[in-house]
Amino acid sequence: MATLDTQVIGQAGTTIAFSSAAGGGDKCVPGSDTKLLIKNGAGSSVTVTLGTPGKVDGDLDIQDRTRVVAAGAMDGIKVTDRYRDPVTGLASISYSSATSVTVAVIR
Repeated sequence: MATLDTQVIGQAGTTIAFSSAAGGGDKCVPGSDTKLLIKNGAGSSVTVTLGTPGKVDGDLDIQDRTRVVAAGAMDGIKVTDRYRDPVTGLASISYSSATSVTVAVIR
């Protein structure tokens, strides 16, 4: 499990560097303008899940956010503070398959 660096997109633009998705999942620093970009180079769709550590009424888990990324497609998910783990301060990301999947975190 890797902690992905957040790349800041400057006014003049920025070349975004993608890295391989980790089979055991990744983490990133969430924020109001943070986004996770996912490129699926595999031959089938992949489901990306953002863990939601919060609870409702003290005991009901909030459902995790999932996003299906089609084969050969690129997609994005906002990673706001609602995904922040209160212990680590990071958001947890998991993949149904990390094969041929690359990711980048931007703001």
